[in-house]
Amino acid sequence: MKKLLASLILSTAAVSGVAMAGDKCDVPQDEWQTEEAFRAAIEAKGWEIKKFKIDDGCYEVYGYDEKQRRVEAYFDPKTFDMVKMELDD
Repeated sequence: MKKLLASLILSTAAVSGVAMAGDKCDVPQDEWQTEEAFRAAIEAKGWEIKKFKIDDGCYEVYGYDEKQRRVEAYFDPKTFDMVKMELDD
């Protein structure tokens, strides 16, 4: 009985963790800045955008950063703060 209860608790915790790990950016859409404003801000920092899309509630960019490294990066659509960045080799 104790093993079953422990197993149920662990299963519930695992499912809850997956659900909580969903969206990277949880800003209500009515608070987002426009794609045009985002593009202008990021390009002013020296980034080159090759592909833009919205993923997990974030602005997602494929392109080159200010150091000319090929990147995939996620940004908060309200503040334009970087949430995650991966360098492509």
